[in-house]
This record gives sequence, C-alpha cells and structure tokens, in this order.
Amino acid sequence: MPIYEYRCEACGHELEALQKMSDALLTDCPECGQPALKKQLSAAGFRLKGGGWYETDFKQGSKKNLHDSGKKESKSACGGGSSCSN
Repeated sequence: MPIYEYRCEACGHELEALQKMSDALLTDCPECGQPALKKQLSAAGFRLKGGGWYETDFKQGSKKNLHDSGKKESKSACGGGSSCSN
C-alpha cells in the first residue's frame, strides 16, 4: 500500500497515511478538525532503473536479452564515425 502525504491548509499540520489506492482521500485534519487536508505531491521512495528487473532476475539458461536483440551497438558516443569533435 502506498504512503500518502497530507497537509492541512488551515493549521499547516503535516501527516503521512498508509492507504489503499482505492481509499477515499482524507479531508479532516486530526489537529484542528477542519476539513482542509490536501494531498501533497511527493517523490517515490524508490526508483526502477535500467532495462528492467525482469531481464536480469528471471533469465534462465541461454535466453538472450530480447529487448536489445535487433540493435547494433555503436563503438563510441558519436556513432563510431571519425568526424566527431571532442
């Protein structure tokens, strides 16, 4: 379940709530009792990077990386040509 951050627009109280995605948003502030809670936009607690966890975690035997199977790998950052400027 995700953790949502809320802030009361009346008193400024901030809180975190563990809620299901299908749960209704909280509205009443536990500090002042006003219906002024607003959900805050916050960064995720983790980030997935790279080609995907499924490509490395569940690879079996001699299976190849299907995502890169049709691509040619360049020899340098500028496409392998000799006309690159540094």
